Amino acid sequence: MRESRIWRRVLGVQDTVIERVFFDEDAGAVIVSVRPHVRARDRCGLCHARCAGYDRRAGRRRWRGLDCGQVRVFVEAAAPRVSCPEHGVVVAAVPWARHGAGHTRSFDDTVAWMATQMSGSATCELQRIAWRTVGAIVARVWADTGSGRDRLTGLRRIGIDEVAYKKGHKYVTVVV
Repeated sequence: MRESRIWRRVLGVQDTVIERVFFDEDAGAVIVSVRPHVRARDRCGLCHARCAGYDRRAGRRRWRGLDCGQVRVFVEAAAPRVSCPEHGVVVAAVPWARHGAGHTRSFDDTVAWMATQMSGSATCELQRIAWRTVGAIVARVWADTGSGRDRLTGLRRIGIDEVAYKKGHKYVTVVV
């Protein structure tokens, strides 16, 4: 298996070309330089429609990826802008991150899952991020995955019962 294929699997990215991987001594992190595959380039960051390029901005941008052991990983790429007929000039979509995010999709998904499974302080400590960042990630993942569906569509009946347990006035409400 080629090295670039291994890094694509480790980072959880698709439609991405790995240009180079190096260790930045100053940041103490692995930097993976990437670019979108030809078929994933020049798309609006909001609607993902193919658009004309607007500019190629000289700077490069970094997205935080999942750690490799105890070493932080950053995905680095150019962040060009496109001219969308519907949304105007916006930053082009990249296949490894959601629009406006500073983290890769796999990092966002992992943090959102951790936030549902453990305390906020544990999530912050394990991922080395601030609690506000966790909240922003959860909101972004929810907007991307869950808000478009009505989970109660097709619901016809519900059952509610209140059951006493232990002594005193202690009740459990059961909803079916």
